[in-house]
Amino acid sequence: MNKKTFIIALITIIVWSSSFAGTRASLLGGIPSDHLALLRFLVASIVFAFYALSQRSRFKWPKKEDLLRIFILAFIGITLYYIAATYGQQTVTAGTTSMIVASAPIFAALIAVFVLKERMGLIRWIGLGIGFIGIFIITLGTTDANFKILRGIPLVLLATIATSIFFVLQKPLFKRYHPIHLTAYFTWAGTLPMLIFLPGLFESIQSATLEANVAAIYVGIFPSAICYAAWAIALSSGNTGTVMSMFYMEPLFAITIAWLWLGEIPSILSIIGGIVAISSVAIVNLNGEKRRESPDEKSQLTG
Repeated sequence: MNKKTFIIALITIIVWSSSFAGTRASLLGGIPSDHLALLRFLVASIVFAFYALSQRSRFKWPKKEDLLRIFILAFIGITLYYIAATYGQQTVTAGTTSMIVASAPIFAALIAVFVLKERMGLIRWIGLGIGFIGIFIITLGTTDANFKILRGIPLVLLATIATSIFFVLQKPLFKRYHPIHLTAYFTWAGTLPMLIFLPGLFESIQSATLEANVAAIYVGIFPSAICYAAWAIALSSGNTGTVMSMFYMEPLFAITIAWLWLGEIPSILSIIGGIVAISSVAIVNLNGEKRRESPDEKSQLTG
């Protein structure tokens, strides 16, 4: 992973980490899960609509032959992911949710190797394994690490698998579309099925607290729109497994933000786990620096 891609991915992960606390704040503030999932992506869809209008002739629309693939990936990575994750967070804390989602690099690496035929060296596999150990340590250190509330855990795990499939299988489309344009397609297509939640949305907004509404707008603009576009740029210019390994850093930031925002205090064990997880990112990326970038990695992201 080159320096530019690393910086883009790092900033994206930091901002993305706030999504878990923002979602939790909106839920605690009175916005139901279904309305929250729709609201944040209505906001994100508006952001991309303004972007498309500002680009005008430079904004390219998808080809007919790619529409079905775009809609399927959008349903998996946007609709399914956010409905499952938002419902899951009704009973699972922001920190724990981020830890489960942070296991996405494992699923993504397997998909990239077996579907996209990407190569993963031994050191990178070791790095991913160390990252998984870090996530496990963080989980042990959380207040609900014994998973007493089981209802939300399978939903968050489903969301994790969905986002792994989404990020890996969208990569071939970068050869034909600009990453931001592609993210706009996914956002609009993924929002459409959520319109079934439209009845009662405005009543929920009116009855919710100001913090809940502000948090929903925030996660719609930043984690749901800007971060998805930035992540697409990072994915388009680097090895999928290497870029996805950055997810291991997410829990450390998510726990810190949840502590400051929601008062969820992290344990010493969680902090240790976070350090281990971050070390795995260093291993994966330092190993990547020693290897020569492939022509595919150098030529992507031409716009």
